Amino acid sequence: MKKFIALLLALVMVLSLAACSVEKAPETTPTEAAPTDAATEAAPTEAPVEISLWTYPIGKWVDEATVASLIADFNAAYPNIKVNVEYLDYTNGDDKVNTAIEGGQAPDIVMEGPERLIANWGAKGLMVDLSDIVPAGTYESVIASCTSENGEIYEMPVCMIAHCMAINRDVFEAADALQYLNEETHTWNSTEDFFKAVQAVYDAGHEYVGVIYCGGQGGDQGTRALITNLGGGTYANAEHTAYTYASEENAAALSKLCAQDGIAFDTAIVASDEIQNFVNGTFQMAFCWNISQEVNNADALGFDVLPMAFPSDTTPSLQGGIWGFGVFNNGDAAKIEAAKTFIKFMTEDEAQYTKAVEATTFAPVRDVAGIYATNELFPEYSLMSPMMGDYYQITLGWTQARTEWWNMLQRVSATDGSVDAVLAEMTVAQDAANAAAAG
Repeated sequence: MKKFIALLLALVMVLSLAACSVEKAPETTPTEAAPTDAATEAAPTEAPVEISLWTYPIGKWVDEATVASLIADFNAAYPNIKVNVEYLDYTNGDDKVNTAIEGGQAPDIVMEGPERLIANWGAKGLMVDLSDIVPAGTYESVIASCTSENGEIYEMPVCMIAHCMAINRDVFEAADALQYLNEETHTWNSTEDFFKAVQAVYDAGHEYVGVIYCGGQGGDQGTRALITNLGGGTYANAEHTAYTYASEENAAALSKLCAQDGIAFDTAIVASDEIQNFVNGTFQMAFCWNISQEVNNADALGFDVLPMAFPSDTTPSLQGGIWGFGVFNNGDAAKIEAAKTFIKFMTEDEAQYTKAVEATTFAPVRDVAGIYATNELFPEYSLMSPMMGDYYQITLGWTQARTEWWNMLQRVSATDGSVDAVLAEMTVAQDAANAAAAG
């Protein structure tokens, strides 16, 4: 019995010492608690990845400070994705992108419109389908313009606008030419009154009232809209399979422009040159205009700009512009996913989307409350949106068609300007464009 009691006492002592050797666990709050294995597995560290964003001059998406601020927003949420930006223009931007494609170094993201992302690079099978990240509420008509023939969405639309023309209101008022237009609706009373206004400004001592620029394709949407609205014709068919501008009506309109005092043809300049000459007061009209041009040139403008729809005897049909992001399929799954993450970040959340749209200076592609609340110009230019016509830029053979158009205008400028001569040149250009569309 004594031995049994001794053994029992020894066992109790050992257990007591073991208990004393265990440190008390520190008290923790929920925020201090160490993550569990499950939590660690649910939030793995993502590998760093670099992507490239090439953007055409879409509002302030070519302003380094603006773009840097937007990317900073993105990196606050996704620090592992580095975005390298290159800014393009419409003079040599296409050449840069095409050269990069040929060299196997295409950018991961390009910001541009359906005419390039859908009808050109998308049609060649170079783009990634983005249909899985299109935000709810995006206008169906816009989505349709960003969808390829095979049903894949190659452009994530961000913004839209109806291109318009503009006049120097101060000069028109001094020439008593405001009587030929409606300032409230920003429309011309008639096509006849458009020509009367041009004549009045010319007679007031302004040699260059408006100029048909045709030194290249830059801003050619302006000359197309001017001629088709004046003539009452179309540029392409509704199916976007053929070009239709070589009509008697459109030829007659172009012939009138050839004969009109104050309207000149310049085969050495493109739209950017026209805009500069309008801003500095050399030209009294601009045929390639939108809200972005007024915002970007605000400091240089010394007169009151009056944005106008193109002259028409019916409801003006303005060419729309849609811009957004496209992703090149460069064969790198990680970069493709990072590019889609960037696009989704800029377009899904309404607050961030508002920032992205306001940087373009254009209109949103879905209903957004309070956008441009502090922009005094937006209500005036928004009057143009209901006049937006068919988005024919996705017609097949678009690249060739654009070249044929400005070359046609150059040839027309060298003719006698008669309807027959103009129609002949239009037909040559249209046939070549349709051959490209069919081929």
